[in-house]
Amino acid sequence: MKLSRQFTVFGIAIFCVVVFSLYLMLDHIDHSKNPNGERIQNGQLGILQDKIDHLERLLAENNEIIANIRDSVINLRETVKDGKMFPEGNMSQGNVELLPPAPALLPIHSEDCQFAAQTYSKAADGVQMLDVYDLLSFDNPDGGVWKQGFDISYQDNEWDNEPLQVFVVPHSHNDPGWLKTFDDYYRDQTQHILNNMVVKLHEDSRRKMIWSEISYFSKWWDSIDEQKRDAVRRLIESGQLEVATGGWVMPDEASSHYFALIDQLVEGHQWLEINLGVKPKTGWAVDPFGHTPTHAYLLRQAGLSNMLIQRVHYSVKKHFASQKTLEFFWRQNWDQDSSSDILCHMMPFYSYDVPHTCGPDPKICCQFDFKRLPGGRISCPWRIPPQAITDNNIQERVQTLLDQYRKKSKLFRTNVLLAPLGDDFRYAEAVEWDQQFENYQKLFDYMNSHPELHVQAQFGTISDYFEALRKSTGMDPVGMNVGQLALPVLSGDFFTYADRDDHYWSGYFTSRPFYKRLDRVLESHLRAAEVLYSLTLANIQKYGQPSDYPAVDNYKLLTEARRNLGLFQHHDAITGTGKDWVVVDYGTRLFHSILNVKRVIVSSAHWLVLKDKPAYYHDPSNPFLQMDDVQPSQDALPRKTILEVGEKPRLLVVYNPTEQARTSMVTVYVTTPKVRVLNALGHVVRAQVSAVWNDASHAATDVFQLSFVAQAAPLGLSVYQLMEGMEPRTEATAALWVCGKVIHLGMTPENISCLQKMRLKEDDAEFLVKVEFVWYGTTSNKDKSGAYLFLPDKEATIYSPSQPPVVRVTKGLLFSEVTTTFTQITHTLRLYNIHGVEGQSVELCNTVDIRGEINHEIAMRITSDLNSKDRFFTDLNGYQVQPRKTMAKLPLQANFYPMTSMVYLQDSSARLSLLTAQSLGAASLKSGQLEVIMDRRLNQDDNRGLGQGVLDNKITNETYFNLMLTFLYPSILSHMSYMYLNHPLISMAVSQRSVSLLSQEEGGGPSEQAALILHRKGFDCGFSNRNTGLLCSTTRGKIRLEKLLTDLKVKSITPVSLSLMHTHNSDADPQEISLKPMEIRTYRLQLS
Repeated sequence: MKLSRQFTVFGIAIFCVVVFSLYLMLDHIDHSKNPNGERIQNGQLGILQDKIDHLERLLAENNEIIANIRDSVINLRETVKDGKMFPEGNMSQGNVELLPPAPALLPIHSEDCQFAAQTYSKAADGVQMLDVYDLLSFDNPDGGVWKQGFDISYQDNEWDNEPLQVFVVPHSHNDPGWLKTFDDYYRDQTQHILNNMVVKLHEDSRRKMIWSEISYFSKWWDSIDEQKRDAVRRLIESGQLEVATGGWVMPDEASSHYFALIDQLVEGHQWLEINLGVKPKTGWAVDPFGHTPTHAYLLRQAGLSNMLIQRVHYSVKKHFASQKTLEFFWRQNWDQDSSSDILCHMMPFYSYDVPHTCGPDPKICCQFDFKRLPGGRISCPWRIPPQAITDNNIQERVQTLLDQYRKKSKLFRTNVLLAPLGDDFRYAEAVEWDQQFENYQKLFDYMNSHPELHVQAQFGTISDYFEALRKSTGMDPVGMNVGQLALPVLSGDFFTYADRDDHYWSGYFTSRPFYKRLDRVLESHLRAAEVLYSLTLANIQKYGQPSDYPAVDNYKLLTEARRNLGLFQHHDAITGTGKDWVVVDYGTRLFHSILNVKRVIVSSAHWLVLKDKPAYYHDPSNPFLQMDDVQPSQDALPRKTILEVGEKPRLLVVYNPTEQARTSMVTVYVTTPKVRVLNALGHVVRAQVSAVWNDASHAATDVFQLSFVAQAAPLGLSVYQLMEGMEPRTEATAALWVCGKVIHLGMTPENISCLQKMRLKEDDAEFLVKVEFVWYGTTSNKDKSGAYLFLPDKEATIYSPSQPPVVRVTKGLLFSEVTTTFTQITHTLRLYNIHGVEGQSVELCNTVDIRGEINHEIAMRITSDLNSKDRFFTDLNGYQVQPRKTMAKLPLQANFYPMTSMVYLQDSSARLSLLTAQSLGAASLKSGQLEVIMDRRLNQDDNRGLGQGVLDNKITNETYFNLMLTFLYPSILSHMSYMYLNHPLISMAVSQRSVSLLSQEEGGGPSEQAALILHRKGFDCGFSNRNTGLLCSTTRGKIRLEKLLTDLKVKSITPVSLSLMHTHNSDADPQEISLKPMEIRTYRLQLS
């Protein structure tokens, strides 16, 4: 099966906590491709002629664009020469030269289209997960002792020529929050585990241990003395202790955005490099609920060579075990060669605990978990306890354990076997170290001293195992060549996870959506703050050091924010699967970090915007700039700051956190409807004043919403004036059509409250795009929906509120909107009447409140007339897109997938996309239909250990975008729409008192270096590139540093691995960077 590579990349946005907006665009279909991306062989001459005609049109349009830009620049220079500037004062005017008009047609280099034009063809021995899903029957017959598998047999002489090599890997899985908070777990368990580790590993050099979560390790490191630190360093140098993965946490892989995945990886790896000089080699992910190829790619880019995964659908595990494909090279869908490959081991059985890791029979393996010896606090559920190893029983015990090892090894292609030995928060007490290590050492000594058993067993780290595996297959120790005994190449992902029966873990894709949105708000503000901070430090070098800029304090605030964001990527945090008070702890950390990074933004923008730099002074109690929104608490929606506007100009600083010049809407609250907006040249800017509503039908009389179109250079600051003046006109109406620059929206007289159809202004084409809301209940069976599981009682029922809705229709110069207030939902459709990205869109915002419900989940359903059949597409971590297939052989809940940023469906002529500003669960249960779960309120536990339901719902805002496009790949418009949604312009008012660069850690303050992380987004050229609002052209992946950082000089630039652990040698021109499509690359920069 040939598959087109899918991918997309995005950012952050809007204060609607589940954020949807509706975009529609239609383009003529390119008949050189069918919907599956396969080439049609006939009619090639006609296609060639069409392309020549298209190129001629492009040349003519580009000539016109260049002429327009030239005229615009000449006119702007004259205006700047003659025009009135701001009133005198100590304020830089930001971008004085206004941006020229954006070209009607975005110039795209032909080479940039070749990537999307290629079809993906898998390797000869390749495995594509979509094919596996087609192949499997997803039945669940009783497999005997291995319930979800099959009987395993072997011949006694199979290891006569090559003995079985067994690595038993002790580990302790420490959740940074779940049933207890991060700090409580550390106090009660984790610190004791780590303290015992130092003592017990030193007692015997044959003992080994692996550790994963650096959030805990760093907290412990800060509490221990130098003598104990030296002991830890010796354990690492001797190979007894290995740090696996080395991220701040073991992250969730469904809901986490790739920005945050990189953040937690960099934070962990930088801590390790500075404090221990450690460079992790192997990934370890035993507990995330499903696995993404995005994380595999990030680990590979960080310099890791191997990885391990565990939570995969039991039917997939059984199939891979039967085919001996549990070890494979994981390759990205879009990768044409092996550059993204990473060697991956999939654990074959139900869990990562001891009963499910030595072999197929948990009743026997439990007998070799010596923490469960009689008299302890935990025992074996199979009621056969472990026995301490003695001279009397050792022969029988060895034969019993070796039988399990041999059976497990039959599922793999080599004679090297991995047997993890651990569980959640294991080895907290010294006695458990003695029980496990002493009894296992006796077993190993017996095995290794009896050559007739043909086994060599030992404690090992996870990298010890992979080194032996690579050696046994003739593989390079770190490279990706397949070796003598070829391992398969796999592409695709491992969602949606089921651990037994029809228990699909698709509920957590949406659980606690308020905090999933708060996560993205912090991501957006952190990115903006880090860029501004880095630019400010470089700018300070230019002007001389001010005594007052809080460089060290800001650095500490940024570090804390990175770590709190990293902590929230933990697989029981962003997933919404922690205890109520643990969720509050996470929320409080996110909330405080949002407040802190806003302080960094304000103090940095203050320095950058001042003309007279020596006049800068930092007053945290009365800052020079004031953010335009305030979040009162960790569980409340933000509120707009109200700006007092009078005869004296009120200055507003607007920051563009994105890397493209931008024309975009800014909205603030003001005290008067009579207000004018002036730009840096003193020219009046188009604006609209709208009502602020106290409730569904009552408008405020003392506060008004001011919206205007702002322009800002890439990563630039612009300054605007607000003054009393003429009142911009807005009208209320009961129209059934709402019109924008590109799209008209239609409602029917019977249902004015929700969208029914869309009409394109350009050609008057009309499409069915119907929005409605639906309820899901939970099953009456014993096992019900909870924080993890989605177990619906039946298909969804249409939402029909008890009270008729209140509908408001507003029409204005810049936007028109329809707001419908139902009992549990406030639903707003907005159309922008402006050029560029927002003008192509319909923004859709839902405020959801289901706090009074019992066992209900509420979803938004969008029905279109697209003939998408059973196919749709969801993104993975905001980085790439994965094709999906709705399968009748699977239960309804199995057909829901994580939507971190985007879901779309398409037919041969068009595409309907939904972009979102937070992670949610999404499906396409019928042809032409999209469904997104917006919130869940569940009254019971789902028996996965949490011990409670989900009853702490908040009022949650959610915003989405719909796009109608053609073909299989995300467009530039789609990328930009997501960026606008997730990284809005940041506006800051000057107070009335007076007129993805990451800082690199070194010691207690900022270093002179920064990390520059670049990502080249892949896109499809088979879509309209009109009216994108972009002032740039594509560059074939080449970047000139002097153009990227216009006002700064780069002292030095060094290519490094993703998390800065490894330095790469490069003979290329350091001033020109070249990236392949989809590539993420990191550089060490020193700016001046």
